[in-house]
Amino acid sequence: MPPIIRQLELQDYQITWQKMQEFTKSRDLTTPDEIWVVEHPEVFTLGLNGKQHHILKHTEIPAVQTDRGGQVTFHGPGQLVVYTLLDLERLKLNIRQLVTILEQAMIDALAQYGIHSNARKEAPGVYIEGKKIGSVGLRIKNKCSYHGLSLNNQMDLTPFTHINPCGYPGMEVTQLFDQGVKIHTHELALPVVHAIMTALEKK
Repeated sequence: MPPIIRQLELQDYQITWQKMQEFTKSRDLTTPDEIWVVEHPEVFTLGLNGKQHHILKHTEIPAVQTDRGGQVTFHGPGQLVVYTLLDLERLKLNIRQLVTILEQAMIDALAQYGIHSNARKEAPGVYIEGKKIGSVGLRIKNKCSYHGLSLNNQMDLTPFTHINPCGYPGMEVTQLFDQGVKIHTHELALPVVHAIMTALEKK
């Protein structure tokens, strides 16, 4: 059974995170997988090992300590967020394979807009000439995943200068708009989700 896709539009980060936790806790062996497509109001999020010192400047933007992997990142309107709520055991996937699927989905989607990008083994995510455009952060609970990926489309990137993105001092970020591509975020979701679904179907 293919995953159920939910278009959630703009949603509060903490409320969405709580709903992901509740979904994962309540699901059983027959529960269909789900993919949530969402944008968030401005928020910094820190992973399980996230260090406060990676927030370089405190502003009115809230900072949330969350339960995904990774360090600190920023979410805001104009950034595509795709959460993958998957039964990894049923799909016969490990976390490294899922990270690769999410990275490749972003790479394939960007390629459709004429943008060449790549992943890095030592620093998960997707990059264009060394600048980060996409991030991956996951949580595995009871052999099921939640959280997922974020891909910068057309947003205010200034808050990224207030942090060490993903814990890397001096890490530069970019977005589709800065690469000359102007599309709505819900349009960008289509090739990304399609690539994820295609990869899962092959498992």
